[in-house]
This record gives sequence, structure tokens and C-alpha cells, in this order.
Amino acid sequence: MIVAENKHLSEIGELIKDCKKVLFLGCGGCVTVCLSGGEKETEIMATALRLKRRLEGSPLETVSYTITRQCDPEYVASLENLVRDVDAVVSLACGAGVQYIAEQYPDKWVIPAADTKFVGGSVKHGLWEEKCGLCGECILHKTGGICPIIRCSKSILNGPCGGSQYGKCEISKDVPCAWQLIYDRMKTLGRLDLLTVYQPPKDWSKSRDGGPRQVVREDVMID
Repeated sequence: MIVAENKHLSEIGELIKDCKKVLFLGCGGCVTVCLSGGEKETEIMATALRLKRRLEGSPLETVSYTITRQCDPEYVASLENLVRDVDAVVSLACGAGVQYIAEQYPDKWVIPAADTKFVGGSVKHGLWEEKCGLCGECILHKTGGICPIIRCSKSILNGPCGGSQYGKCEISKDVPCAWQLIYDRMKTLGRLDLLTVYQPPKDWSKSRDGGPRQVVREDVMID
């Protein structure tokens, strides 16, 4: 999932200081799971900024609403009545969601309320960890399900490096060496032979070059 973290209230407050009515828009997807943009967080942010403005003697009218996904035009299009009479939309979604809202309603100022951090997952309640480097060419079957792009501090594909000592990364004794983890996993699987196969440098054009990427499923796409 995508993991995001809320911006400071003071930053958002400064951005909407000239607004009289604002829609605070939550997302029921990833940001709900990482507790930064769901229905609860959206209402808390709207209430906090509304109270802040009241104390400053400059009342703010707020509307709080959460849709299933902000990265899906089907849900974004349903907001027309809510968006129509507000001065700005504060989106608590990831960067993709913010862009979908701005594209659908080009005459409205859309403000991101969160900083999109990474793609990862939950380690335990309240702790999320980056797991995927979005490289566009997954080799996890060759590394025991451990991503060397993200888990290795140097993103080495044919590790480990000389800084690996006693299963720890050279950057910190608290950071396990990704390639030690990969070795141990592949040994358990009985597939150490795969680690003897040289991995060529990543073709990063599959990840970042050439502008926005697309994935097309023609069997389900509707014109």
C-alpha cells in the first residue's frame, strides 16, 4: 500500500487562511490503513482548523467527506455537489489522489494535506515499513521475496558489499544486511543456486523515464 504522513496543521492553516469554506476530503484506501487520511483523520483535521480559525476571529466553514478511493474517477466524479461552493479542497489522499481531484475540478484549488512517503506495509499497529522500490522489473522470486532495491542500503543486485559484517549493514548495527536475509531465505528454500546467476543493472526506464507510466488491461478496459 501507499504510506503517507500528515503535514503539520500550521502549514495547512496558512494555505487556507484566505478561504471561507473548505472541503476536507478523506480517502478510504491506503491512507485510511496508515491512519493519515481516513474518515476519522479527516474530521479531526477539519475540526482542529475550524477551532483554530474561530480563536483567531476568522471563522471557517468546513465540510468533511470521505470517498472510497480518490484515485478512481468513478468516485471522484461524485463530489461535484460538494466541491461546487467551496473555496478549496484539502485532500488527505496520497499524491495520486490529489492529482485526480485537481484534474476533475480544475477550477478549484486542491491542497495536499499529506506527504506521500513510500509503498510498503504494516509491521505492527502504528508502524509501516517500505517494501517496494517501484523498479518496474520485479525479481523477488530470485531473492527470496526480499527486495534488494529497498532493503539494501546501496540497492545492490549482486550483494553483499564489503561493509556487511556479521549480518548487519555498515550504516548501523540495528539494520540487518539485506543480502544476509536473502541468503538465509534462499538457503531455506533450497535455491542458493539462483544467487550465483549474475543480475544485470536495472533498466530504470521501466520505472521512471519516459513520463507517467500506464498499465493497460484491455480485457477489462471500457472506452
